Amino acid sequence: MTIAPPQLHHLALTVRDLDAAIDWYGKVFGLAHFMDVPHEGGIGVGLADPKLECVIVLHRHDDTPDEPFHETRTGLDHVGLRVATRDDLVAWQDHLESNGVVRTTRADRPLTQSPIADEPYGSVLVFRDPDNIQLELIALE
Repeated sequence: MTIAPPQLHHLALTVRDLDAAIDWYGKVFGLAHFMDVPHEGGIGVGLADPKLECVIVLHRHDDTPDEPFHETRTGLDHVGLRVATRDDLVAWQDHLESNGVVRTTRADRPLTQSPIADEPYGSVLVFRDPDNIQLELIALE
């Protein structure tokens, strides 16, 4: 029996400042609050577009250490999101900059973005959220 590969349903991230993260992810990805997800020791807040095609749940845990994310620890390395064309990546650069994500030679600090890298597999724009979580937009054209 063959099974179909799963599709990404949602992305859940633990953040240090829930209100700041809700504001940033809402502005950057055009998402709005659609549900609260209370859990033992904290809360999650679901953000989504109107069609629920892009869903990000931001979690605050009472015992989350006050330290930024780093991809060399066990767990999440980065999040890759697909866009249709390289021109979309160019538009995203300006959009990110208008939301406080500054252009640098390397996205290695919170709220920074790298130049678009044209790789053999596609073009990639790397940027980081306020907690230093690395996000990538990729165009496979």
